[in-house]
Amino acid sequence: MNTVEVAPGLVFGSGPFVLIAGPCVIESEEHVHLLARSIRAIAGHFVFKASFDKANRSSGASYRGPGIDEGLRILAGLRREGYPVLTDIHETWQAERAAEAVDILQIPAFLCRQTDLLIAAGRTGRVVNIKKGQFVAPHDIANAADKVASTGNNRIVLTERGSSFGYNNLVVDMRGLPQMRAAGWPVVFDATHSVQLPGAGGSASGGAPEFIEPLSRAAVATGIDGLFVEVHENPSRALSDGANALRLDRLAGLLERLRRIDTLVKSEEFLHETGPSRV
Repeated sequence: MNTVEVAPGLVFGSGPFVLIAGPCVIESEEHVHLLARSIRAIAGHFVFKASFDKANRSSGASYRGPGIDEGLRILAGLRREGYPVLTDIHETWQAERAAEAVDILQIPAFLCRQTDLLIAAGRTGRVVNIKKGQFVAPHDIANAADKVASTGNNRIVLTERGSSFGYNNLVVDMRGLPQMRAAGWPVVFDATHSVQLPGAGGSASGGAPEFIEPLSRAAVATGIDGLFVEVHENPSRALSDGANALRLDRLAGLLERLRRIDTLVKSEEFLHETGPSRV
């Protein structure tokens, strides 16, 4: 399996899972710096994530973010302070610009089959994180990775974020994590979007954050390479996806418990007993 290095000490596919954490969207420059410092104090080295534009909000009246110019300026400032940074892109022309400011370009789940977008991201040479669409079977997301790899860029990560299960509901098939990993790319579990209730609030999505930890425990037990968690110090006031965000003061306890599981399932003794598939 390919390993993907984001920064020294942060490698997807080798060793402990990599934490990706931050708010759904950039709310202000002060806010992202506050969260970045707070998360680093809790988690140590991690990848900070935030979107400069949320182009797929449920309602056209919902807050989308500061836009590409201001957003990338803010994210580049975080990167200069030593934080590896991830952000979404939605259109091909955004790829090169975003690649100048961040370390990981993320393809949103709704756009995971958009060939031109995947190729544009791949051509930047940056790490490309492809979120598996809610409508895509786990083994089929390898086709999206192949599109990126066709550019010569093998710095690819795949993220599970749940599958549509009727209206306004998602379900995570834990079998999908090793199935995705079998394609040869590191796999990340998105713990917070997996508990989202899409559109359940009418003009906004709902969520069931009480299931963040049990789903994360199950995912880590499969041997995932990364954990994606949107966090906010006050989710009820978050400008996007607060209904499924993890409250910042719960991150430390969650990570402590998950890292114990991660250490166990990746130990030589455990792998010897269960085989190399990390199931």
